[in-house]
Amino acid sequence: MSADARFWNRIAPKYAKSKIRDEEAYRYTLERTRSYLGGGDSVLELGCGTGSTAIELARSAGRITATDLSEAMLEVGRERAWDAGADNIEFRCCSAGAAPEGPYDAVLAHNLLHLLPDLVAVLEGAAARVKPGGLFISKTPCLGEKRGSWKYWLFKAAIPLMRLAGQAPSHVEFIGIRTLEAAVERAGFKIIEAGNFPAAAPSRYLVARRV
Repeated sequence: MSADARFWNRIAPKYAKSKIRDEEAYRYTLERTRSYLGGGDSVLELGCGTGSTAIELARSAGRITATDLSEAMLEVGRERAWDAGADNIEFRCCSAGAAPEGPYDAVLAHNLLHLLPDLVAVLEGAAARVKPGGLFISKTPCLGEKRGSWKYWLFKAAIPLMRLAGQAPSHVEFIGIRTLEAAVERAGFKIIEAGNFPAAAPSRYLVARRV
């Protein structure tokens, strides 16, 4: 078991009880994502956590394969999906780089890309799993956009200390919007929608079509 799997397994109970920080932004991007899905679509979600987004989108897709490297997170997701009657979700324990093969109509990655030690490999893997013309939809905290500010340096200094105390995963990337979008496009996608929701962080929402 990887260090990150152990970390997320350990904090799963607390994570499951935490509230969404910006409910309005979450709901907006959820509706935007829903607008791109069809009732017969096969969807892969990378880093699904406790399954909240997959469950919200279940009625808008044919089948959702929700993956995460934390089995403890997935156990919460399975229970929530059962309670919600979302029987078209399959939860699979695996890393983003070892997700089930496609092809899928859409691959989702919400609040995940900044935590990956090999972003390029995962984006290339997502492209390989999407049907030609299919979609990659992601939302990523772009911590690099605060570069130079006191908040940036405070967070930059705090992460290693939090990691030593077992309060942060092994990798957190301070990625900027331009760097993120360039990586998505190099993987074989064309961005068709983009925005910051919420704007203050910012958390970049992208919809990209496989070319």
